[in-house]
Amino acid sequence: MNKAEVYRFLDLKGISYKITEHKAVFNMGELADVDLPYPEDNSKNLFVRDKKKKKYYLLTVKGDKRVDLKEFRNANGTKPLSFASGNDLLAIMKLEPGSVTPLGLLNDDERRVEFYLDKSFFEGNARIGCHPNVNTETVWLSSSDLLKIIEEHGNPVRIADFGR
Repeated sequence: MNKAEVYRFLDLKGISYKITEHKAVFNMGELADVDLPYPEDNSKNLFVRDKKKKKYYLLTVKGDKRVDLKEFRNANGTKPLSFASGNDLLAIMKLEPGSVTPLGLLNDDERRVEFYLDKSFFEGNARIGCHPNVNTETVWLSSSDLLKIIEEHGNPVRIADFGR
């Protein structure tokens, strides 16, 4: 799905959302220069894999958190992890580097990627901001709605504690 298809999909599902357009951002440092309406709900997304490229994971956390892959591995019983390549990202989720997002899982036709969503997205207003498969916009929606559409798509989904 491209950006327009993501929005049509959300509309078809009856999901409420808001859009913030901004300059292209490729990392969290660049995003700090963007005026976002809900910066506390913005997500950081890590696309990682095991050494043999058999298992892929999308880790989605609040934008201000750090993810320790060794800690994640120990807590979730995975093999050692490293960042997946841009080629893997394009082949599996049809995304360019800098555009990693949970909505990219809708492009994972083989449901190869396991999704780990930070439990803190369900606290307070339970809202999440993520790219709509392009890094020039952020779409804000309910964390529960995001979880529901990924579960319906068929990717394995886990709510995880990534700390504070």
